[in-house]
Amino acid sequence: MTDVPRRRGRVGTEHAWRGLLPLCPLLAVLAVLFVLPLVRVLALAWTGPGGGVAVFTELLNEPLYRAVLVRTFRVSLTVTTVCLLVGYPMAYVIATAPRFLSSALLALVIVPFWISVLGRSFTWLVLLQRNGVVNQLLRGLGITRAPLPLVYNELGVYIGMVHILLPFMVLSLYGVMRGIDPALLRAAANLGASPAQAFWRVYLPLSLPGVAAGTLLLFVIGLGFFITPALLGGGKVTLIAMLIEANVREALNWPLAAALSLVLLVATVACLVPASRLLRFERVFGTGR
Repeated sequence: MTDVPRRRGRVGTEHAWRGLLPLCPLLAVLAVLFVLPLVRVLALAWTGPGGGVAVFTELLNEPLYRAVLVRTFRVSLTVTTVCLLVGYPMAYVIATAPRFLSSALLALVIVPFWISVLGRSFTWLVLLQRNGVVNQLLRGLGITRAPLPLVYNELGVYIGMVHILLPFMVLSLYGVMRGIDPALLRAAANLGASPAQAFWRVYLPLSLPGVAAGTLLLFVIGLGFFITPALLGGGKVTLIAMLIEANVREALNWPLAAALSLVLLVATVACLVPASRLLRFERVFGTGR
């Protein structure tokens, strides 16, 4: 009798290993393209003068690095929040519009992807400068008398990053909203729910997978953003990616750059793990049981 459970356990293990076989090529690619570079960065962080302890002690004791890390997370969180507040109504309108209008609006969202991030950042630099189109328009309408400082500060960085990352949020939300059955809202209305109640109690919960996917995607991308903050910030808004680039290209301090990369990775994971538990991403994405 005791051999039966053992045999079943053996068979289950064999089936599990066979199920993993198709994933072996993917795991090999992941190991080569992600794990090995990560191990290399970790080793590099410990090769500086005095060893890795000295490098990480410098990171912890230097106020500049702490301030840059806090600013990086603040900028990424602010941009993600603004994109969610702006992108949710946009995605809702696109998802609920008639088919022809929905396709046209969706095309307008996708068009910016045809232009490089560098090109869009330079365009905002031209538009937002003191004698740019935006300031000229504001003065022409009598709204302002002097040019507003719209660039070379955090405001310019926010404008540029929101413009570049907003389509990612809209597409993440649209993909989920398009799959929501309109009959559910009609059923809620037939049961006595007002349009606002139907939205908050039916539509919004069903759209949470898009909210979670878009928020997670934008937050992670925003943490590593480089080109737009470097151009629109004018060197006055330093994020951690810019600090890493400066240590690699100018200071030639590769151990410190590697340590900064690891600090960013650890800080990102430390924020995402509690967020995943709070938002229950496994249920939101439909992978929970």
